Amino acid sequence: MKKSICAFLVLSVLLVSCGEQKNKDTRFLLDTIVTLTAECDNETLEGAFSLCEDLESLLSRTVETSEVSRLNAGETLTASEHTRKIIERSLYYSDLTSGKFDITICSVSSLWNFNEEIIPEKKEIAEALKSVDYESILFGETKVRLDGSKIDLGGIAKGYIADEITEYFKQKGVENGIVNLGGNIKVFGKEYTIGIKSPFETEDVIAKIKLSDMSAVTSGIYERSFEKDGKLYHHILDTKTGYPIENSLASVTVIGESSLDCDALSTVCMVLGVDAAVDFINNQTECEAVLIEKDGTIILSKGLYMEKNEIFFK
Repeated sequence: MKKSICAFLVLSVLLVSCGEQKNKDTRFLLDTIVTLTAECDNETLEGAFSLCEDLESLLSRTVETSEVSRLNAGETLTASEHTRKIIERSLYYSDLTSGKFDITICSVSSLWNFNEEIIPEKKEIAEALKSVDYESILFGETKVRLDGSKIDLGGIAKGYIADEITEYFKQKGVENGIVNLGGNIKVFGKEYTIGIKSPFETEDVIAKIKLSDMSAVTSGIYERSFEKDGKLYHHILDTKTGYPIENSLASVTVIGESSLDCDALSTVCMVLGVDAAVDFINNQTECEAVLIEKDGTIILSKGLYMEKNEIFFK
């Protein structure tokens, strides 16, 4: 095991370092707090943020000139390699989950406003659900077109961007660092301790895991949510009903080498529910998961009971 540096990351919250001479900056991008930490000069760090901005300009559905917005407007595109890679991987997970993961949820997700606590009308959701169908994505050798649907890459794009920024750092000769895209974390080089935040009304860390050259991504019902008339509404939507998923899970943290895959799989597990999610992750060869139920029960995928990773609880 590599020598552990004294650093501690809490998913979705914070990084505390112990004196390593690193370059670090934090900016608001991707509709979240982005913190990049690496042993590099200012020019290299600035280049990493520029890459993040460029990818956001391609992939965000809220940027009018992005490739995603152009596709949603009905345009047929010769899309960039970045957009094609994400859509292709999204379709893979849609097939694998029989549509439980579906980036064409955009027509429904755009109806919900979690900042202003707006619940769409039932008839609005019913109408929007008619265009939720990943098979409507026409994905050819060079062209991409949407046949009546709209896409939202929010469940997978940050993972892809974390992978791309990490690769950029490595190409620049940076030996170690941390890419933290609003809690979507990828570390490379030295070993770091990742803290998994309690999904309940507390800032406590519920578990820790030591990682090197790995990503950890959490999805949870507490991230974007509000309560109305005693009911919790959150942003992880059921592709069949258009409403927030309802099962025993409060959060899922997926750990693996590919942040893109971890990002998608954390959402997949939340939608599947605890039993199906555990079976699903146990059949994957490249990742593990920490599942936390609403009653506080913590469930680990089978690989975390072995020596592949070191996990410990408070």
